[in-house]
Amino acid sequence: MPALTFRNALPADAARCFEIETTAYEGDEAATLEKIATRIALYPEGFLILKAEGEVVGFINCGCAHDVVMSDEAFKELVGHSPEAPNVVIMSVVVDPAYQGKGYSTALMTEFVQRMRAMGKQTIHLMCKDRHVELYKRMGYRYVQPSASDHGGMAWHEMVMDL
Repeated sequence: MPALTFRNALPADAARCFEIETTAYEGDEAATLEKIATRIALYPEGFLILKAEGEVVGFINCGCAHDVVMSDEAFKELVGHSPEAPNVVIMSVVVDPAYQGKGYSTALMTEFVQRMRAMGKQTIHLMCKDRHVELYKRMGYRYVQPSASDHGGMAWHEMVMDL
């Protein structure tokens, strides 16, 4: 595995992150360029970039909330986000398809979890599709419930990790 580096996102990363987002997510489930730029601008501490071979190849972004409502669509634009809140809500975990299958998503998640622990966060919440439930269980998340969200016209599952 080549050397991987991690850093918080910069406004200049928005276009590359949007490109990765649209290649990895189906249809309406991908965030718009505007949403990605907003997430970087409002909470760069929660927007972790993964670089391999000097290129941005993946990222995780999130917001924080006192009360987590996973089906809250407005939260994806950080409406209601509170940087000091103890609960992290992941919006995207994505690796460029050209770099998938190399363990990069696990490395990215491991680094992200360490950073959230260091920030004193208590839980990390995410939604995923059926095919990713077991992957997230292996990463330390526990299954909560099928989600009320129909984001992108898809079925989702809610998962949480206690830090």
